[in-house]
Amino acid sequence: MTRELDPADLETLRALFARHRFRPAHRLGQNFLVDPALRDRVAEEVGAEGTEVLEVGAGPGALTVALARLAARVIAVEIDRRLVGVLREVVAGIRNVEVRDGDVLKLSLPASPVVAGNIPYYLTGALLPRLLDRPDRPGRVGLVVQKEVAERWTAPGDWSLATLSVQVFAIPELRFLLPSAAFWPEPAVDSALVVMEVRPQPAVLVTSLEGFFRFAERVFQFRRKQLGGILARLGAAEAPGRAGIDPSRRPQTLALAEWEALYRAFEEAHLK
Repeated sequence: MTRELDPADLETLRALFARHRFRPAHRLGQNFLVDPALRDRVAEEVGAEGTEVLEVGAGPGALTVALARLAARVIAVEIDRRLVGVLREVVAGIRNVEVRDGDVLKLSLPASPVVAGNIPYYLTGALLPRLLDRPDRPGRVGLVVQKEVAERWTAPGDWSLATLSVQVFAIPELRFLLPSAAFWPEPAVDSALVVMEVRPQPAVLVTSLEGFFRFAERVFQFRRKQLGGILARLGAAEAPGRAGIDPSRRPQTLALAEWEALYRAFEEAHLK
């Protein structure tokens, strides 16, 4: 019986990379999880048991093999063709894993109830709308991201555009930290697992989500300014008052219901 390859073991990972002549690319944020215990904990926390999981950024397959032990099926997506050969070797013989070679931002995504992955910083902004702003959105998303990103997504009272984007579609929770030493090559910062329980419907009821997020992006360009001044720049100086919001407040202090009310007031101002 062939022993299962485990890329979360650093010695095994180095041997795999040497065999495939692969070197991690810093520009792609390629830092691979090499702590089997933390890897197993990630697989357990994302809620993979007995269901289909879409894994984004599967890399050499460290998380893939752990998910496969729990899930009914794993669809592992990897964009780097240099890594796909490594991934295919690792999962060869694991019948419930399907490897897809391509860009998760462009591929037709399956309606998997769970999404999991260890994703680089550059991908976080584009990936979430791709996963969540669609009719067949998953029920749960578990992502290992930079600690700073995880804290921004989950921080109460100091929101960014990324926080708002997450909160509109999901209820995020920072489950645990993964130290930089758990990755190879070792990055400069720690990471964290964020698990998001996806809302059945977006948390804001607006005429256009696309328009809502365009508005929010414009407002957050002036996040250190007061709302009254920001909305005056946008041609809707009275919008904060009409929404019942103190115009001296700043964008990062608004809750979801206040964002909804402010956008509606902004729309009404531009319909006059």
